[in-house]
Amino acid sequence: MKADVIILGAGAAGMMCALQAGQRGRRVRVLDHARKLAEKIRISGGGRCNFTNLHTSPENYLSDNPHFCRSALARYTPQDFIALMRKHGLDYQEKAAGQLFCEQGAGAIIEMLKSECDRAGVEFVMPCEILGVEHDEGFRVRTSRGDYEAQSLVVASGGLSIPKIGASPLGYKIAEQFGLPMVKPKPGLVPLTVAPEAWAPYAGLAGIGLPVRVRCGRREFRDDLLFTHRGLSGPAILQISSYWSHGEKLHIDLLPEIDVLALLQAQASSQKQLANWLTQWWPRHLAEIWCAQHGGGKPLNQYGDKGRAALAAQLHDWQVRPSGTLGYAKAEVTCGGVDTRALSSKTMACSVLPDLYFIGEVLDVTGQLGGYNFQWAWASGHAAGMSV
Repeated sequence: MKADVIILGAGAAGMMCALQAGQRGRRVRVLDHARKLAEKIRISGGGRCNFTNLHTSPENYLSDNPHFCRSALARYTPQDFIALMRKHGLDYQEKAAGQLFCEQGAGAIIEMLKSECDRAGVEFVMPCEILGVEHDEGFRVRTSRGDYEAQSLVVASGGLSIPKIGASPLGYKIAEQFGLPMVKPKPGLVPLTVAPEAWAPYAGLAGIGLPVRVRCGRREFRDDLLFTHRGLSGPAILQISSYWSHGEKLHIDLLPEIDVLALLQAQASSQKQLANWLTQWWPRHLAEIWCAQHGGGKPLNQYGDKGRAALAAQLHDWQVRPSGTLGYAKAEVTCGGVDTRALSSKTMACSVLPDLYFIGEVLDVTGQLGGYNFQWAWASGHAAGMSV
């Protein structure tokens, strides 16, 4: 039952760590409560896995310790993972903003990682419920399938997002057991809700989407917004949700890249209704609802200079105050987690207990939408795998 390294979690970060450590000649055992490998990879990208982003940089990550991710990302890049895929004959397609998807599907990524682990002699113990962790001269992991011992322990158990595929707070509990500080977790990349009474006029717009620019504090994203029965979703909202805190407003430019005031001034003599005018960019239902809520029920020629300026300001800065999120069940990632100031940025090892490592989503490092979180899994797993 002894090994050199025990890894808790057979997801993206855990498998990358396992194959790297195994290739260095380490005896590696991976424990996971799930019956199948890497379910989060399997369901990602609609089954095609957005496995990285060509434009990955530290600026694409949210953390209380923003420079922590820099070292690992520099030492294992998107090109390194692409080289691994090419070795296995896998192809990819680039979508918007450098997002890369596997042509053969997410299952092929999992098979590739498992093949590398098998070649490196990695042993998987699944399903295996973790009952507790003890440390003396090494680590002892108590499980539903017996006790396992190793000199080094790597926690790659993920966060709290998508509990239906087995997310759990195991990693946080282990961190707290050994005295590591935490950054309070919260759902990230998640749809936002608005109080029912405030959202009632817009609930009927569910399913309508449009390109916007959304801002919260100093962070801004330009992407698509989607109306839902309970609030807002779509890539722009998922992106900003990781940076949003309760009580804050969203500032949404509903017509980005368009000089609304100049166009309204050019229509100063037009008898066209404002809602009809807006249908050149929006679905009619949206235009009618928005005008009804913002006093825009007059022909364009009945707005004076101040009225046109006010309309333009409203269209470029629609202010919405969310009441919450749809929670971990709909969140793609978990923000917060183990405070990285307690770890080595080079190895992912704990400063006070150098044989204990944390990698992947369990850490307070959260990528933006578009493949960045998988790249962090590969990079942090590689960093730990080269050290354990």
